[in-house]
Amino acid sequence: MTSIFTLAELDLTNYLPVAVIIVMALLFVAANLIMSHMIGPQADGSTKAIAYESGMNPIGSTRKRFNVRFYIMAMTFLVFDVEIIFLYPWAVTYTQLEPGSSESLLFLGRILFFITTSIIAYIYAWKKGVFRWD
Repeated sequence: MTSIFTLAELDLTNYLPVAVIIVMALLFVAANLIMSHMIGPQADGSTKAIAYESGMNPIGSTRKRFNVRFYIMAMTFLVFDVEIIFLYPWAVTYTQLEPGSSESLLFLGRILFFITTSIIAYIYAWKKGVFRWD
């Protein structure tokens, strides 16, 4: 049984730049780890072992409870961030479609549905008081 491609037929020169970048990245990581271990400070102690946060000494427990609005606000940000990520490829594809074709109407309908559901979610969050920080 013969395969469709033999090793001689594959043109591996196209992968050479990728291989060079991977090797350079691995060498960079290894050099940083080795050099930081060699020239970095080696002192251990109680001061070095404590948590450091913005120059302040840590006070109290790290198990502080946050209001659920914080998480809802973060999720709302992520929804609109992902929406922007989806809008860019759509816009590039939509400009290349034939004007007035059924495919362009389908693309337009899909994005309008996507934006409408995002706006409805935003209004819902607003009505629920997610954006108020009392």
